[in-house]
Amino acid sequence: MKFPWILKRGLIPATRLRFTGHMQTIVRNMGDLNNTEAMREHVKPAHDSTYEFKSFAIRPCDEDQDIRKRYRPFLLSDEISESDWVSKLELATAAKMVDTELLVQNKDRLKILVLYGSLRARSFSKLLAYEASRILFRLGCDVRVYDPAGLPVKDDEQHDHPKVRELRELSKWSDGHVWISPEQHGNLTAVFKNQIDWIPLSTGSVRPTQGRTLAIAQVNGGSQSFNAVNSLRILGRWMRMFTIPNQSSIPQAWTHFTDANDPVDGGNRLKPSSNRDRLVDCMEELVKYTIVMRPHFDLFGDRFSEREEAKVKK
Repeated sequence: MKFPWILKRGLIPATRLRFTGHMQTIVRNMGDLNNTEAMREHVKPAHDSTYEFKSFAIRPCDEDQDIRKRYRPFLLSDEISESDWVSKLELATAAKMVDTELLVQNKDRLKILVLYGSLRARSFSKLLAYEASRILFRLGCDVRVYDPAGLPVKDDEQHDHPKVRELRELSKWSDGHVWISPEQHGNLTAVFKNQIDWIPLSTGSVRPTQGRTLAIAQVNGGSQSFNAVNSLRILGRWMRMFTIPNQSSIPQAWTHFTDANDPVDGGNRLKPSSNRDRLVDCMEELVKYTIVMRPHFDLFGDRFSEREEAKVKK
C-alpha cells in the first residue's frame, strides 16, 4: 500500500496516526519473526564493581620458577602488565567466580593447557595463544603453553620421546585446553594436528581428555573463515571434551597485531577490534564453564555403555 509523501512526513497528524496503526497491524499479522515469545527470561548476574579490574595472577614468589620460565613465555614485565590492555578489561563476573568459588575456599586454580599450530618465528597463532594466556592468567588460571617445536611426527615407536611425554603429562595435568590453529589449505595445520594425535585416544575405557573444557580459535592469512575452528570442534568432541559455544577467528591476522618492536604494550600485541573483544569473550567463557564443570568431571565420564562393557569383562 502506497502513501503520499505528505503523510509519511507527518504533515497531517490524524492521517499519520492511521498510517502508524496500519503498519503495526501488518507487523502483528506477520507474526513473531524473531520468535521472541519462545525465549526464556534472562537474569543478568549481579555486578560487583570491586572485581571489575582485579587480577588474580600468580605472583612470582608463589610458584616454581622453572615452571614460570618454561611454560609462561607470554608473561611481560610488571611495568607493561600492570597497564596493558589486558589489565584494563572489565571481567567482574568471572573474577568474582574465581575468588568466591576457588581461591577463598582454598581450591586449586584452574589448570589450562594452551596449544598452537605453527613453528614460524613470528607465528600469529602463537601470538594469539599468548594473548589468550594473558587473559586467563589475570583470571587466576595456572596457564601452561606447550611449545610444539621438536615434537616428532606421530608414529607407533617414539612414545618415550621427551616432547611426547611432556605433552601427555600436560594434558593429564590440565582441567581445560585452549586450541589455536592457523588455517592452511582450508583446514588445520599438520603442526597442530600432530599434537592432538600424540595425546592417546584412550587409556583403557577412559579417554584422557574426556570431561575437560575446551576453547578454540584460529588465525587466517586472508579473509575470515571458520574451517579450522569447525575442525577443532570436531576434534574436541571426538576427544570427549566440552567445547564452549563461543569461538574466535581472526581474519588477515598480520593486520591485527602490532609490530614486534612497537612500544605499545611491548609489541606483538592484538590491536583493538571486535575480534579482540571476541577472544576476551572466549577466555572469560572458558573460565566460567570450567569452574562450573570441574567438580563434575568424573560424573560426566560415567556412561551406561562403559558400565555394561565392564560387566562383560568381569
